[in-house]
Amino acid sequence: MIEVSAPGKLYIAGEYAVVEPGHPAIIAAIDQFINVSIKSSKRNGSIQSAQYSDMPIRWTRRKGELVLDIRDNPFHYILAAIHFTEKFALENNKTLTFYDLKVTSELDNSNGRKYGLGSSGAVTVATVKALDAYYQLGLSQLELFKLATLAHLNVQGNGSCGDIAASCYGGWLAFSTFDHDWVLNQLTSRSLTDLVKSDWPSLKIEPLKAPEDLRLLIGWTGSPASTSDLVDQVHQSREQKEAAYQQFLADSKACVAQMIQGFKQEDVSLIQAMIRTNRALLTQLTTFSNVSIETQQLQVMSDLAEQYGGAAKSSGAGGGDCGIVIVDKKAGILPLMSAWEKAGITPLPLHVYHLNEEKMNES
Repeated sequence: MIEVSAPGKLYIAGEYAVVEPGHPAIIAAIDQFINVSIKSSKRNGSIQSAQYSDMPIRWTRRKGELVLDIRDNPFHYILAAIHFTEKFALENNKTLTFYDLKVTSELDNSNGRKYGLGSSGAVTVATVKALDAYYQLGLSQLELFKLATLAHLNVQGNGSCGDIAASCYGGWLAFSTFDHDWVLNQLTSRSLTDLVKSDWPSLKIEPLKAPEDLRLLIGWTGSPASTSDLVDQVHQSREQKEAAYQQFLADSKACVAQMIQGFKQEDVSLIQAMIRTNRALLTQLTTFSNVSIETQQLQVMSDLAEQYGGAAKSSGAGGGDCGIVIVDKKAGILPLMSAWEKAGITPLPLHVYHLNEEKMNES
C-alpha cells in the first residue's frame, strides 16, 4: 500500500490580487494534512472518504435556473485529479489498473467544519501524488503542481492555485499565478504531457526563509467561508469599478514585494508593517466591491492582536475562517491567547510545515 500526504495552507498576504498573473502573494504550508492511501484492486476500484459523505450540495439560481455548485465538495477534486493523472499516465505508456483509494483529513475539526486551510487544494495534490507513486510516473515538484492545478481548475474555475503550490512545495512561498487563458487554450491543442513539461507564462514559485525571530499565530473565527463564491463576487464588482480595482492590484503588488524583501532581509518589523498595509488594502477592496472580507470576528481577532504587539489580518478570501498574526518571537503570546478565547476566537496550534519533514510510506 502507498500512503502520501499533502499539507494545508494559509495565505499571509496578497489575497485577491494573486488571481491576476504577475501579482504575488505569500503563502505558508501548515502542518495539518490530507492523507491518501492507495492499494491495488482486482476487478473494480473504490474511493472512500468518510468526512465528505454527509456534505450538502450547494446550489444557486442563474437566470431562473437551479445550478449546482460542486466547488466546495472535495469528491469532485479527487475525481478530477484521477482523470488528469491517469490521462498523463496513458500518454506515458502506463497500463491503467484498479485500485482502492482512501482519503482522511486533518483540515477540518471533529464536527467536519472547515478551518479554511485549503482542503480542496490539498486533496487534489495528495491524490495526484498517490497516483504518481502508484503508476511510477516520476513527477517533479513542478509537474505535480501543474497536474494538480489543471485538475483543480477543472472543478473550481477560478482562483490563483496558490494553495496547490503550498501543498506541493511546503514552507513559506512567494507565488505568482500563470496566464490561465494561455494554459486552458494550450490544453485543447497539445498533449497533456507536453503542456505539463512546458513553461507556463507568468508562473513564479519562490521558496522563502522566515526570519528566526518571526512567529506565526493563527486564530479561527468558527465561521466557514466559500473562497470561490467570494472571488466570484469581487470579479463581478470589478466591471463597475475597474479603476479602483487596478489601483488595488498595483498597491498589493508593491506591498507584497516589500514584504518579500522583509523575508530576505530577516526584518520582522518590515513584514509586520506590510501585513498592516495589506489589511488596509483589503478594507479598500471591501469598500468598492461590497464583498465582506474582514468579518466582525476577524476584526476582533486582528484588533486584539494589534493591542498585544502583533500585526494581523484575515487570511485567504476572508468572510470567516482564519486570520493570521505575525509577532516577534521575543514577545509573550499568552495574554493574546487568553483575550482571543474570551472573544470566541480559537487559537489553532499549527506551525509552518517544511517538505523535508515529510515521509512517504510504501509497503
